Amino acid sequence: MDWTEALKRAVNYIEEHLLEDINVNDIAKNVYVSPFHFQRGFKLMTGYTINEYIKDRRLYLAALEYTGSQIKVIDLAYKYGYDTPESFTKAFSRFHGVSPSQLKRDTKEIKPFLPLKISISIRGGNDMDYVVEKMESFKVLGIEKSIPYETSYQEIPLFWNEFKTNCCQEQVTKEIIEQFHIGEFGICINTQTDKESFHYMIAGMYQGGPIPDGLKVLEIPSAVWAKFRCSGSLPGALQSVNTKIYREWLPGNPHYELDLDINLEYYSCGEITALNYKSEIWLPVKEK
Repeated sequence: MDWTEALKRAVNYIEEHLLEDINVNDIAKNVYVSPFHFQRGFKLMTGYTINEYIKDRRLYLAALEYTGSQIKVIDLAYKYGYDTPESFTKAFSRFHGVSPSQLKRDTKEIKPFLPLKISISIRGGNDMDYVVEKMESFKVLGIEKSIPYETSYQEIPLFWNEFKTNCCQEQVTKEIIEQFHIGEFGICINTQTDKESFHYMIAGMYQGGPIPDGLKVLEIPSAVWAKFRCSGSLPGALQSVNTKIYREWLPGNPHYELDLDINLEYYSCGEITALNYKSEIWLPVKEK
């Protein structure tokens, strides 16, 4: 399914089932996109995670219902998916800036949050620097960590900082990093068993031999890869290209759609803060 249509359909599905116990898997299944790619695409295209969007829509509707009826806070909390009135009041106050009782007295304080209207300018990625090529399977060696979807933009840079700061003090020594070029790839992998998180690996090419303690080997399957070149300091350049992929290249693309639940970031040698630093985003694709 085209990404623009998938997003529209997802928003409609969320609205129809907003007060039900829905999750990312339910929505992704309805729009025929894997949960792994859908969560990343939704965040990049809208600025919200799935859970953030659902939460904010519920809190807006809860405010409308509370100020327009005699419903009690405890009943409102359970209706809109909260376990306790206290957790609901805390989330409500954080979102609207005032407590439910204060909002009841002054409805001008309601913070509107309407359903997303999907209108994307499709330029087909003509101004993007990329190639599409087939690669046989290969193996990488690296350090892996589970990353929550909700906080991935914060967690991944922290993981890289931990790697750079602590690697020489633990099992992964400077010699091992240099031998296997660990840090050449950043890899996002669908865990399948955990819908709330994915695995992220900081890795390098593995050519065989003993596997050092603290590291693991991952086989990257044979695939056709769309490789998008990025030029500029990190993380800004990489994030900018990633956003353009989901907002401009994928929507309406007549030739390709996403394939496997994995994507790679490739990092060249050099200083990542340099204005001409070279990096790449690799996405597995298949012909439509």
